[in-house]
Amino acid sequence: MRKKVSAIIQLLKDRYPVAPCALHYSKDYELMIAVRLSAQCTDARVNLVTPALFAAYPTLEAFAAADIRDVEHYIHSCGFFRQKAKDIVLACQMLLTQHNAKVPDSMEALLRLPGVGRKTANLLLGDLYAVPGSVVCDTHCIRICGRLGLSQGKEPEKVEMQLRKILPPEESSDFCHRIVLFGREICTARNPKCNECTLSPFCNEVH
Repeated sequence: MRKKVSAIIQLLKDRYPVAPCALHYSKDYELMIAVRLSAQCTDARVNLVTPALFAAYPTLEAFAAADIRDVEHYIHSCGFFRQKAKDIVLACQMLLTQHNAKVPDSMEALLRLPGVGRKTANLLLGDLYAVPGSVVCDTHCIRICGRLGLSQGKEPEKVEMQLRKILPPEESSDFCHRIVLFGREICTARNPKCNECTLSPFCNEVH
């Protein structure tokens, strides 16, 4: 398994030398907000919505003082906008009152923020603080790692724990970003491009 994982990581690095987060942000809390908006929504849609949202509320204090109904207006097209708007405002208030206006750097503290689950927390830890072992289990990660035999099942937390055991901690965050790129380009949920896939030798479901 160690050799297999190493080979897969290298092939993904060869295809995607740079592995940035797909969400656009310039401040730590903006990434927290963008990730919350991305639930049940595409990153592309979030990136269309956030410029106007961040312009309307240019500081953390502005978000914390925002009228939730006004925030709903900006994020309506992202879906589940009422709960997302509430979570965003309350989370920003918590950053101000409990975390010195900074996104916290521990899993425990992050999970106490409204709307933040393990997937969001892992992404924030990996992208903001380069915490080793940060595994972001989104739908691409679960699907592709299952096809490659790196994990079993579809429950995000269980898949995360399986991947933590086999991924080099220093590679895990970038691995997950590369898996997203790979899932969009090649290993799609429907009609994957198996004839173009450099990982097909490791795949259990080559079409």
